[in-house]
Amino acid sequence: MSESTPSHTPHTLRRRFRRQMVESLWVATAGMLLTLGIGTVGYRWLGGLSWVDAVLNASMLLGGMGPVNELTGDAAKLFAAAYALYCGIFFIASMGLLLAPVMNHILHRFHLDRTLDRDGESG
Repeated sequence: MSESTPSHTPHTLRRRFRRQMVESLWVATAGMLLTLGIGTVGYRWLGGLSWVDAVLNASMLLGGMGPVNELTGDAAKLFAAAYALYCGIFFIASMGLLLAPVMNHILHRFHLDRTLDRDGESG
């Protein structure tokens, strides 16, 4: 690369940002669909709910709202507890995944991505 051509032009930064956002959205969407599928199957088989009620319960927990139908069996209750905890962790991980390209872009915009020496000064 020549001295006159910067390595991070605004065009390349925008293109890389869009690519990273699309990749993050795909991964988060795939994870959400997988998580929704696991919840739906668990509520269907362990909770004895209809497919529609199973999707509703899984969606409500995934969205942070809580379950809709009351569960009677111990296995269903344990599944619901584990699924609720998993959904909370999945939400935090998804937000981190979606915000990572945004934060990376902000750091590039303010040139804060430089490495710092031991004294905290740019080197």
